[in-house]
Amino acid sequence: MNNETENDLDKVNNELSKAQADEQSDQYLTFFMAGEEYGVDILAVREIRGWEPITAIPNSPSQVLGFTNLRGTVAPIVDLRHYFGVETTSYGNASVVIIISVQTDKGEKIMGIVVDAVSDVYNFSKSNVQPSPELSQTKQAQYVKGLGSTEDKMVILLELTEQLIADSDIAADRHLLVG
Repeated sequence: MNNETENDLDKVNNELSKAQADEQSDQYLTFFMAGEEYGVDILAVREIRGWEPITAIPNSPSQVLGFTNLRGTVAPIVDLRHYFGVETTSYGNASVVIIISVQTDKGEKIMGIVVDAVSDVYNFSKSNVQPSPELSQTKQAQYVKGLGSTEDKMVILLELTEQLIADSDIAADRHLLVG
């Protein structure tokens, strides 16, 4: 390779690096569920709370553990473990509820998701997010936005919607110890 070609390649690589540095990134709050790390857009997160007793409503969808009062707003608490078919556990003092806001046709909807622990906040640029693998055509797959890559791991990025509450036929029986 001659010097002129090397200079051209260096120039292109420098421009590429600069463009990647300027690339906008999205921040995700990550959390653990059954040892796997997931993330939700940090702009959707309203607050993080410890586990509190909730009010179960008879005949509610199986993934809805119950409802809680958040300063005058009644919010459903969704069990993502049940929804995604992850091994069940009992919920208690170690559990965390992430309160998120989702946009609907009628405006903003507040809901909580129960997780094992909050992990970190990561910035993912578009180049660090791979599309969701097309492993199945399940209803749950619609909530996986993609896989975010960090230096040493992959994070499952979720895009949660109000449909989480409405999908009542996603799993058969719920065998949870809520308390």
